[in-house]
Amino acid sequence: MIGKAYSGLTDSEIEELTEHFQRHTLRKERRKHHVEPNLILEIAFDSIHLSPRHSSGLALRFPRIKSIRRDKNLADIDTLQSSKALLPP
Repeated sequence: MIGKAYSGLTDSEIEELTEHFQRHTLRKERRKHHVEPNLILEIAFDSIHLSPRHSSGLALRFPRIKSIRRDKNLADIDTLQSSKALLPP
């Protein structure tokens, strides 16, 4: 995980995503849900930096959901390696 994004969606999109994630939850750990990786979200953010808090070692500053990308699939998503390439020097 790199971060959590809550803002950027309409009320109807929030309702749609809530229902989707409830249907596709594989397991729950407290407030964290592990879901099937079958939906692509585009996330905008101000910056990316190293973080010991997240298992990825990265954190996003001011993340927000830009759009639900129905035109993309898992082969199209960025990797952790490509995210690390965005770190400032």
